[in-house]
Amino acid sequence: MRHFIDELKQSIDCEVRLNEPLAEYTTWKIGGPADALIAPASKEELINVMRLIHKHKMPWIALGRGSNLLVSDKGIRGAVLRLGDGMNDVRFDQDLVEAGASYSFIKLSVMAGKQGLTGLEFAGGIPGSVGGAVYMNAGALGSDVSRVFKSAEIVLETGELVQYGPEDMKFAYRHSVLHELNGIVVSATFQLAKGEKAEITAAMAANKERRLRTQPLQMACAGSVFRNPPGDYAARLVEASGLKGLRSGGAEVSTMHANFIVNTGQATAEDVLSLMANIQRKVKEDSGIDLVPEVLAVGER
Repeated sequence: MRHFIDELKQSIDCEVRLNEPLAEYTTWKIGGPADALIAPASKEELINVMRLIHKHKMPWIALGRGSNLLVSDKGIRGAVLRLGDGMNDVRFDQDLVEAGASYSFIKLSVMAGKQGLTGLEFAGGIPGSVGGAVYMNAGALGSDVSRVFKSAEIVLETGELVQYGPEDMKFAYRHSVLHELNGIVVSATFQLAKGEKAEITAAMAANKERRLRTQPLQMACAGSVFRNPPGDYAARLVEASGLKGLRSGGAEVSTMHANFIVNTGQATAEDVLSLMANIQRKVKEDSGIDLVPEVLAVGER
């Protein structure tokens, strides 16, 4: 690690924080320190950082806006990459929109609506970055990234810059090729359609009102914890097992939405993992269904 950090500081002018606690970088407000939190400010810096990581065979992980992520209490060994403002732009060209990987997915959906473009309404309640949304094939309200995805610029772990189209991404439910291929999205382009601005705005306002009424968005959480099994909903299964309000330490199954786990103040990653295991065990006993986590658990155990 020391040789990597020395060369990084000597050759690349980007922000580096050593032993940086990650709790404040996640929406769950949970997580131990990263050996090195690195914030490349531009695509060029990211390429150079990835080349250096590859040279030193350094373990790494990308951190977007910290939603859908559970960082272990012991933190993350190696490098954690958090993209800077140089990849936080957006550009509209008729019915196409290109956004940097660190751009807010929610904000992008709002911007598209103001342009009278339809297709991203589902993103209005997904509190992550564009890059994270592409990585996870994020979705809601019966739609997902794959429905509107056109292309993405990706930096592979070797530092090579590639462009992938829909077929390259191998999208599936909450899955993309990036789960197997080590790379980071730099930007993504979405194919939208012309629509009536008033209708789009009204639909998004209704969706927002419903989320505020049914989801614990005022508390530290990470969105949906489990994937919906085929033909059913994880929240229905958890609620049917009587698990709303169930606690493990500072982690609690939300009383508003059974597929959310909230941090009541001092929750640890182990609290969340213990609660998830209890939920999976009880739902399996009651329904025979194995709930699969949607959140990603990362870091040293």
